[in-house]
Amino acid sequence: MKKLSPIKLAAFAAFAAAPFALSAPVMAQDAPQTEVYVGAQGGYHDLGNNPLGKDGSPIYGLFAGVDVPVGPTLIVGAEGNFNLGSGIIDSEYGATGKIGVRVGQSGQIFARGGYQWVDVDVRRATGVNAPAGFDDTSGDYLVGVGAQYKIGTNTALRVTADTLGFDTTRVTGGLAFNF
Repeated sequence: MKKLSPIKLAAFAAFAAAPFALSAPVMAQDAPQTEVYVGAQGGYHDLGNNPLGKDGSPIYGLFAGVDVPVGPTLIVGAEGNFNLGSGIIDSEYGATGKIGVRVGQSGQIFARGGYQWVDVDVRRATGVNAPAGFDDTSGDYLVGVGAQYKIGTNTALRVTADTLGFDTTRVTGGLAFNF
C-alpha cells in the first residue's frame, strides 16, 4: 500500500471537500438558523385560592433561550427565566423545553414544559410573619403555550400562558432580542 505524504493528503482532502464547502453558503441561506435570544417580560401570576388573603402578583423579569430548527417549520428549544414580583411573589425562576412551529416568515407558535420555583412573601400573603427558618419557596412542573411575532430583523413580541401544576395561572407579554 502506498503512503501519502502530508502535503498530498491535505491536497486530496481539500479537493474532496471543495464541493461541500462551495455549496455550504447556498444551503445556509435556505435553511433556518439557530436563534439565541434574551428578552424582558411582564405579566400577572395568579397562585390560585388563598383563603388567608391575596393570591396573585404582578411580575416582571428576564428570559433567555435558544431555538433550534429541526425542519423547515419545526423548532425545538430551551429557555430560562427569572421574575420579580410586586405583590405576594418575591421572585420566581425556572427552565423549560419547548417545541413549536414557524408560521410564515415572522410568526411562531409553541408549547413548553419545565419546572418553576416561586418564592412567596408570606407576610403579604397571610398578614403574619413567617417563622425563622421557614422555607417560603416551592416549585412545581410548568406547562404552557405561547406565540411570538417578529417586528424587526432581531426583535420579536411574544405572549405566553402557563400553569404550575395546574394550580396557578401565569400570563406574560414580552420583547425578545435575537442574536
